[in-house]
Amino acid sequence: MLQQVMTAPGTIEFREVPTPQPQPGEVLVKIVKIGVCGSDIHVYHGEHPFTKYPITQGHEVSGEIAALGEGVTGFTVGQKVTIQPQVVCGKCWPCRHGKYNLCEELKVMGFQTTGVASHYFAVDAKKVTPLPEGMSFDEGAMIEPLAVAVHAVRQAGDVAGKDICVLGAGPIGILVAQAAKGLGARKVMVTDVSDIRLEKAKECGADVCVNTRKEDFAQAFVQCFGPDKADVIYDCAGNNVTMGQAIANARKGSTIILVAVFATRGDIDLAVLNDHELDLNTSMMYRNEDYLAAIELVNQGKVQLKPLISEHFAFQDYLKAYQYIDENRETTMKVIINVQE
Repeated sequence: MLQQVMTAPGTIEFREVPTPQPQPGEVLVKIVKIGVCGSDIHVYHGEHPFTKYPITQGHEVSGEIAALGEGVTGFTVGQKVTIQPQVVCGKCWPCRHGKYNLCEELKVMGFQTTGVASHYFAVDAKKVTPLPEGMSFDEGAMIEPLAVAVHAVRQAGDVAGKDICVLGAGPIGILVAQAAKGLGARKVMVTDVSDIRLEKAKECGADVCVNTRKEDFAQAFVQCFGPDKADVIYDCAGNNVTMGQAIANARKGSTIILVAVFATRGDIDLAVLNDHELDLNTSMMYRNEDYLAAIELVNQGKVQLKPLISEHFAFQDYLKAYQYIDENRETTMKVIINVQE
């Protein structure tokens, strides 16, 4: 079978390697689709702080069961599935208390350990989640980023009936907005500096979209929600500007959730954070329950994934996919790699 290997930043090879055989407790997955993540782009540019080369990438995935290892039950050959890419120790305090997304020894497929970018991938059956037969492989490959959004939304507790502001209209920001609406939020406002991205957010159900390059955030915030402002602000852009907007304008005693990863050290106003008794929380990846909720939201028609797919590339055009993203950053949302049709 063919396996993708990034040997150095910007350099990808395809190697002919033996098809793995599932060991006891494992399943063999025929990989069909892989989504390209912003973190993958960081690896491509040599900017990911926790990835060494060579590395096989791929962590947003859909496929079907090709074979079952000894002792595996609950799956059938041909079943449509996705894979949760966390590799955890199972022994540290977070793992022992059900928070394995915070494992002290956390590794992620495609970054610190081998990713799924190959024709077949053998994996622990516990990391495999069934997908509904009616769900497309494209949608299945986007359950991972949607699970990120679901976990982030839930960090604020029950959002039913609440007013939500999402800063950043990239794929995760739009998925956070959709997940919040799907989980019962009353009104969702999305901000960005790109009209193209905001149009996509509106297409996916955002109630109000604001270009903060053209409009004053503080005024738009109150105009949207009234003097009581929003109950929760999600920072899905991850920079000093957006976090500054959140802290300066949040209703006293309300909640800010940092979803995005800051590319540099944050410079935030802790005095205002303290004085306004703001709850600044964070979100890290997901757990199995977030995958299940993500699948259910799509199944119920509460989240649209297909409008976020910008382009498809053949497996051996992986490098072209990265080049396309670099050349079309403002207009590109999600690129899908067709590993096998």
